[in-house]
Amino acid sequence: MEKMKMESVDMTAQNIDKIGAIFPNCITETVDENGNPKKTINFELLKQMLSGDVLEGDEAYEFTWVGKKAAIVEANRPIRKTLRPCKDKSVDWDSTKNLYIEGDNLDVLKLLQESYLGKINMIYIDPPYNTGSDSFIYPDNYVMDDEDYDSGIGLYDDLGNKLFQENTRSNSKFHSAWISMMYTRLSLCRNLLSDKGAIFIQIDEGELFNLKQVADEVFGSANFCNVISIKTKVAGVSGSYMGKSLQNNTEYILFYCRNASELMINMMPKKKQELMDYIHTYAENGKSWKYTSVLVTTGERKFIKTILTGNGDEIKIYSHSNYKFQSISQIAEKEFGGDLKKAYYANIEKIFRTTNAQTSIRKRVMEESTDISSELISIDYVPTKGKNAGQVTTIYYKDAVRNMVTYLKEVVSIEKDGIYKLDNAGNLWDDINYNNLANESGISFPNGQKPIQLLERLIQMIDDGHGTILDFFSGSGSTAHAVMHLNSQDLGKRKYIMVQLPERCDKKIKGYNTICDVAIERLKLAGNKLVDSNPLLLSDLDIGFRVFKLDDSNMTDVYYNPSEYSQDLLSSLESNIKPDRTDLDLLFGCLLEWGLPLSLPYSSEEIDGCTVHDYNDGDLIACFDENVPDSVVKAIAKKQPLRVVFRDSSFSDSPSKINVGEIFKLLAPDTRVKVI
Repeated sequence: MEKMKMESVDMTAQNIDKIGAIFPNCITETVDENGNPKKTINFELLKQMLSGDVLEGDEAYEFTWVGKKAAIVEANRPIRKTLRPCKDKSVDWDSTKNLYIEGDNLDVLKLLQESYLGKINMIYIDPPYNTGSDSFIYPDNYVMDDEDYDSGIGLYDDLGNKLFQENTRSNSKFHSAWISMMYTRLSLCRNLLSDKGAIFIQIDEGELFNLKQVADEVFGSANFCNVISIKTKVAGVSGSYMGKSLQNNTEYILFYCRNASELMINMMPKKKQELMDYIHTYAENGKSWKYTSVLVTTGERKFIKTILTGNGDEIKIYSHSNYKFQSISQIAEKEFGGDLKKAYYANIEKIFRTTNAQTSIRKRVMEESTDISSELISIDYVPTKGKNAGQVTTIYYKDAVRNMVTYLKEVVSIEKDGIYKLDNAGNLWDDINYNNLANESGISFPNGQKPIQLLERLIQMIDDGHGTILDFFSGSGSTAHAVMHLNSQDLGKRKYIMVQLPERCDKKIKGYNTICDVAIERLKLAGNKLVDSNPLLLSDLDIGFRVFKLDDSNMTDVYYNPSEYSQDLLSSLESNIKPDRTDLDLLFGCLLEWGLPLSLPYSSEEIDGCTVHDYNDGDLIACFDENVPDSVVKAIAKKQPLRVVFRDSSFSDSPSKINVGEIFKLLAPDTRVKVI
């Protein structure tokens, strides 16, 4: 019976296999540190295979730094760690699709390689800016000590004489450690992006150019899309531009995609915020667009007259004797099987009310219609100039109020499936509000927050409303907040994965131990506030999250190195699983190796005294009890699961394991069975 590895993917071995599939002649063999044979690559031959000319010398155009090779090795090195569920910190554990993970993002990204390979639609990160004053606390083991670094850059000659002087921010070591930190993480997150996915990396001017070169190498320069400039401060409000520098009023977002041939940038609606403000006004007044009235005219309208505007445009006036107003909920029940969202999008152009029409036209129509007896009139307005030339806009007037309802096509175009198209946004964004960010989170957070307006715009550019958004420098949780808020606006089903190192809180944030504690509380407050703003519309909004904590492996050392223990010692060990680990710890540890997402539903049941866990209706069934009887094994096999996991100690001896294999061959031959 196959044994689970219980460690992250060996990226180096995978990469060697991929190269070997294309260039088998470049694969050779060496020995590892234990003297065991292993595959490796003949790089000189590989370089020649990729060149049409005879290669001589070592010159090449490349970006390098001291520690680059170590960073590459570290990115590919497997780890023996796991993600442990924290149900007590979670919200709506059983139903939510969102994840919040506490731990070093390098290790977490390694653990997510199988479960989320090619499944992330959009990544946003706001990493440390390496200013010299920020706390650089990521404990990567490839960062060299001073002696190794000095040797690497040739700081001393053969006699030990120092060849040049170092300084602070301008010296290469200051940048090398930061670049290595970013390189490993970008290399890993690239694997998670879908073919149509994109990543946005926010940074200041200090490391912008280094980061651009790193990202070019990781994602490919052909997949560079743009640099977005964001205005973060008003010039002259604070700081000074006198002296040797200028006041910094901007930050930058590097925009890369996974595959330039597959990328599609959505278009932003020009007036989307006006529409959402209208809807939320109803919510704030204790109402819901569920009850928004939509004008429905019946019968034929009667033509009254044609008038000319000052610029020669024709306006035709009609009267309506038969009309009524229906609520969205009524239309949904009658025409869309109760689906409010479909009814909303089908009638959205009828429920957008505005007074932003040309004053001259409005005044003229009101004057021309004073003698019309009909309670409701309408006009057909066809402009002859501008972007809407030739398009008919129908405007209604009712009673003395004479509200004007214009079709939303005047304001924003709508796709058939209800997805809003965006204007082609430029790369200079000077309309993002960086003030009063504490009002967005509900928690006074001294620094590091990003406006959810900014994050929503980035998400909308890439995501179709159903994707997964990843932020592995998630800080106070602004990206997760933006995902929830955006879903509340367009009823999307986006999901998020947040990863954050549990740094100690700033002293100014009272009542919280770590930044993770702050973010979790923020997401709880923000989610509840969104639902409370419109409980009828947002009752199904996913405001929950499953919390996981990065920890050492569930398995003891003997699990990985049984050959290092004598038979007498092995027999004295009670278990190869650490005593503080629960069934839930083991289940989710297995999910990571099997490559299953961590947000799917699962259930547990008792079968003949054993606890059996069923993850996502048969994707994985696990039983971690001791001495599992044949009746339980047969009951599991009859469910025809895709995968099954037992503990090694679930069976008393080798014949029992062989018997389990025979049972599955008979009852579920396509099921993969492993043990831990």
